[in-house]
Amino acid sequence: MRRRAVITGLGIIAPNGIGKDTYWEATIEGKSGIGTISRFDASNYRTRIAGEVNDFDPTQYMSKKESRRMSRCTQFALAASQMAVEDAQLEITEENSYRVGIALGTAIGGLEIAEEQCRIFHKRGRAGISPLAAAAMNPNAAVGAVATRLGIRGPNISVSTGCSAGLSAIGYALDAIRYGKVESIIAGGMDAPLSPVTFSSFDATHTLSTRNDSPQKASRPFDDLRDGYILGEGSGIVIMEEMEHALRRGANIYAEVAGYGITNDAYDLNRVDPDGKNAAKTMELALEDAGLDKEEVDYINAHGSSSRLTDKKETKAIKMALGQYARRTFISSIKSMIGQPLAATGGIQLITAILAIKKKCLPPTINYEYPDPDCDLDYIPNQARDEKAKVALVNAFGMGGSNVSTVVKEFNGNGICKAILVERTRERRYDNIN
Repeated sequence: MRRRAVITGLGIIAPNGIGKDTYWEATIEGKSGIGTISRFDASNYRTRIAGEVNDFDPTQYMSKKESRRMSRCTQFALAASQMAVEDAQLEITEENSYRVGIALGTAIGGLEIAEEQCRIFHKRGRAGISPLAAAAMNPNAAVGAVATRLGIRGPNISVSTGCSAGLSAIGYALDAIRYGKVESIIAGGMDAPLSPVTFSSFDATHTLSTRNDSPQKASRPFDDLRDGYILGEGSGIVIMEEMEHALRRGANIYAEVAGYGITNDAYDLNRVDPDGKNAAKTMELALEDAGLDKEEVDYINAHGSSSRLTDKKETKAIKMALGQYARRTFISSIKSMIGQPLAATGGIQLITAILAIKKKCLPPTINYEYPDPDCDLDYIPNQARDEKAKVALVNAFGMGGSNVSTVVKEFNGNGICKAILVERTRERRYDNIN
């Protein structure tokens, strides 16, 4: 029998809020974090807007010296991981350090460090290159930083599957829990693509919105007037634990991660397969892995990037995967408020779905004003809904055709071994006596 995995801690850094409470309040109120780029001079770019995390101060989570040795991507991951561990009240000790793991996803890692070192190289030659740069730009730098700071010695992995990497890492974490590799694991994603050359590479594709004069209206998932997506930055990290381990220590359980599916379009390195059949298969595999039927899905936190093509693809895929139940399923895209923070997307989306289940409120898709005839489902336009969702699907699609869907559901204690409950009761009685 597979072990069950639950979520006990949340850490989030997003353009519209840092920390789970601030983020959730902003998201439910439909507040956008998208604005004019301030991190570099983008005046000559086609797109001059993005989802920046403007209030992030790395020295609140690490020393100034440490922060200078890390990319912004790694700073985000370390800060969000510390938030999640604190939220879970998870104690990591010498004794349990080999039973705690890390699985983090990134699309670009520390490319900003590479950019900076290239500028130095062209000015001063090889003598100006930092000996710390190789480690700082490494896609595994965030995992190393988290492990070092928190004393984690268990299984660890960095995943890079584009925008789906954070959700792919969460799938790895689920398997690690299920098959007894770890008792708890830090999982999610992070990215910081808002540096001149990296941003230029996306700008050159002509797939970003050019609604520069109204940045908060620019990201318009499923809306007929959408003209492209918006890059963002941030991190979404969760603490996933084996259910019995979480119960024994009296942890607060937000939700259960019930299953996931992964496919690849096998279509084109730079273009999305428009027919949606592989994305639909991904959702079907996730539900099969979770042991759930399509009629049980209440809510979908969609990939919904505001791309002309991808939004249509996802709508087709949802219809194929859920059949007649697609039209009664609530769907929303938080990218309308935070843009597309690459691999951070999956973790932030998962946290959003978890909070939606926990708080019985579904976030909106803002800027949905002109319905697209090809996107004709219920995308929760503009206003949050006080609706109860017990089962949610989370979708993330990455460059190169990587599709990931994850199922989270309301935690139900039914089926918990009676011995565990008895043991918890005894432990609490003992604590009260002492």
